[in-house]
Amino acid sequence: MIKIRVDHLLAAQGRTFYWLAKETGISHTTLWRLKKGKALGINFATMEKMCETLKCQPGDLFALTQTNSAKKDAKSSVPKPQARKKKE
Repeated sequence: MIKIRVDHLLAAQGRTFYWLAKETGISHTTLWRLKKGKALGINFATMEKMCETLKCQPGDLFALTQTNSAKKDAKSSVPKPQARKKKE
């Protein structure tokens, strides 16, 4: 799962969520949905406005976290050792 790190960036700069909405012109609702993980995607223009305002790179805005299904997939993709046949 990809999570947005806007809270971390704002805290590091001593800024508020309200300030970001005002400076970027991005609606508070859009930013809130991104922050809470409710958004299905992000527009490049939105990402660009956020990066310009926060003076960061796109990679600074996001963090990849491993979900339970990803952990299960990782475990299931590892081949299991096969049992040896007994010699007769």
